[in-house]
Amino acid sequence: MSMSSSIDRRSDIPFYSQLKRLLREDIAARGLEPGDRLPGDHELCDRYQVSRTVVRQALLELEHEGVVRREKGRGTFVGDPRTSQGFGGALVGTFEDIQSNAGEQHSRVLFRGVVAAAPQVARDLAVTEGADVVEIQRLREVDGVPWAFTRTFLPLDVGQPLLDIELEDVSLFGVLERQFGIRFERAQRSVEADLANDTVASALDCGPGAAVLVMRSISFDQTGRPIERFTGFHRGDRSRLNVEVSHSTDRM
Repeated sequence: MSMSSSIDRRSDIPFYSQLKRLLREDIAARGLEPGDRLPGDHELCDRYQVSRTVVRQALLELEHEGVVRREKGRGTFVGDPRTSQGFGGALVGTFEDIQSNAGEQHSRVLFRGVVAAAPQVARDLAVTEGADVVEIQRLREVDGVPWAFTRTFLPLDVGQPLLDIELEDVSLFGVLERQFGIRFERAQRSVEADLANDTVASALDCGPGAAVLVMRSISFDQTGRPIERFTGFHRGDRSRLNVEVSHSTDRM
């Protein structure tokens, strides 16, 4: 069955998410290669009958995922997917690094608010223990089944704008960068296997002690200041970690 080639205005799926899918399908259907030029913002607005805000959000997230690259004054081009596949390949929300099984994905907020920084959170964000920080807990579902439970901590001045806006099915990176001018420059990440504790098991609808893949990340801005502490717990039976390696002539 062929996919829809237009925005479904009766769907609950946000327009920008639909547009992302349509653009991916168009790139594949036309056999476009990395470096090929894509239509401009205005053409996409006309073609899909959506606002420029929708187009910009879709392109921004596709850029974070490595699907496209945008050059100021030149336009939008097909990106090289090798820059975003596998562990730590691109500076994006870490859902893109640990892939789920194919299916319809949806994310929703379980909790967000101002909390006191626990000792490890304070160290990771370089704030005083007990200082106010913003915590956001989200659940990612695939075909309605829980897949990943995430906890994000941000310094109060960085995270406070996120307390009052819609955060379902969006990239926190994209929202902070697009709407508030906060740029993530680099990140330190680790991944490990673990067993689900009661909190994680409850969120993921799996038994306590079930296998989970845990990704931890600390992101920094251009000045080197830590501005995000992220932990993602992914169900072991629905996730895989892709790692691409190549021969290096630099090794002794």
